[in-house]
Amino acid sequence: MDAEASPSRFLSTHFRRALSTCRRACSHAAKLALDIALPTLCVSCREPVDGEGVCADCWARLSFIAPPYCPRLGIPFVYDPGPDMLSMEAIANPPAYARARAAVRYDDVARTLVHALKYQDRTDLAPAMGRWMARAGSELLVPVPLHWRRAWRRRYNQSGALARVIERQSGVKLVPDALNRIRPTQQQIGLSRPQRANNVQGAFKVASAG
Repeated sequence: MDAEASPSRFLSTHFRRALSTCRRACSHAAKLALDIALPTLCVSCREPVDGEGVCADCWARLSFIAPPYCPRLGIPFVYDPGPDMLSMEAIANPPAYARARAAVRYDDVARTLVHALKYQDRTDLAPAMGRWMARAGSELLVPVPLHWRRAWRRRYNQSGALARVIERQSGVKLVPDALNRIRPTQQQIGLSRPQRANNVQGAFKVASAG
């Protein structure tokens, strides 16, 4: 009986391998056809790009922040002034927080990436941007919540999407419900720094424990 069953098992295994190869070939052909019909474009300059995100030229224009920088504000220094040396901005106008960090300078390319993720449903940018932010360092991840009306219109929270990537990359604890948004606010675009601070004043509340 084993001898009779052996050819059947051989044919079954051969068929499964052939089917798997056929599926991979069809998937590759479909992706190739899609890339030809709808090529992926650089988020910044809209030129065709191999992969996702930005092209090589725009990547070169991204200014990643690395030491030395101000230990309080995270502003990069032109030269290393020594350990624990604060920037003039931090000395002249000390912030209420102990430390701020950013992955890149908020220049033209970075601004385009942020706006694409935030306003244009480009959730595919979150993994790369989250990996950049993970390198900047953090102790606890608390995504900024959206008001339910804006969450309904936007359909997702880009802050939460980035936080989940950073959690996977760094292992830092994510506390998604630490903050509640208790009132709606107008969009920050076009507002001055004092107007932005006033706009979000009293908009958030720390969630009660338990």
